[in-house]
Amino acid sequence: MSTETYSATAVSDDMIDRFSRVPAANVGDAQERFGIIAGLRPIWAGAAVTGRAYTVWTRSGDNLYIHKALDDARPGDVIVVNGSGDDTRALIGDLIGIRAKSLGIAGFVIDGAVRDADALAELGLPVFARSVTPAGPYKNGPGRLNEPVALGGVVVSPGDVIVADADGVVVVKSSDVDVVIVAAEDVVAREASKRESFSAGLR
Repeated sequence: MSTETYSATAVSDDMIDRFSRVPAANVGDAQERFGIIAGLRPIWAGAAVTGRAYTVWTRSGDNLYIHKALDDARPGDVIVVNGSGDDTRALIGDLIGIRAKSLGIAGFVIDGAVRDADALAELGLPVFARSVTPAGPYKNGPGRLNEPVALGGVVVSPGDVIVADADGVVVVKSSDVDVVIVAAEDVVAREASKRESFSAGLR
């Protein structure tokens, strides 16, 4: 396990708030369609989350290091898990969800499976995953915490910004947030102008 730590303030709360106002699709547009994690979807309708990534790399079907992550992650973090895309065992369910919610965790992005979808929806905890299964996980390890991980071919480093909504999950490198947010807000403004023109019958 890594003992490396990251600065939770490397990306400011104000910047997180600005990203939370931009749809994931527009953030992806602002990055020339890079940083989009293919195949991850919200497990309940209306789920959306924006926050700094706390990363976990775990053995397929094993969630020991997700439990360890909850001991270390900070309020407002999004726990991002490389579960190797395995869909045979759920890496989280409502028990982890209840604990995460009580700790102020903003949500989960998991390249793998989850369960207890209805209970997580009732809890209001945003969870994005590759699939849902009733099968529970193992708790043997090994795993890694707070190191760069890959989900769907996209590298996520600790402290990167996660923007996720009904369209899926986008990652913004912490070093790029100043440039990307300006570009993303410009995309939002231009699309709003186009919608207004189209609604008025203009071309």
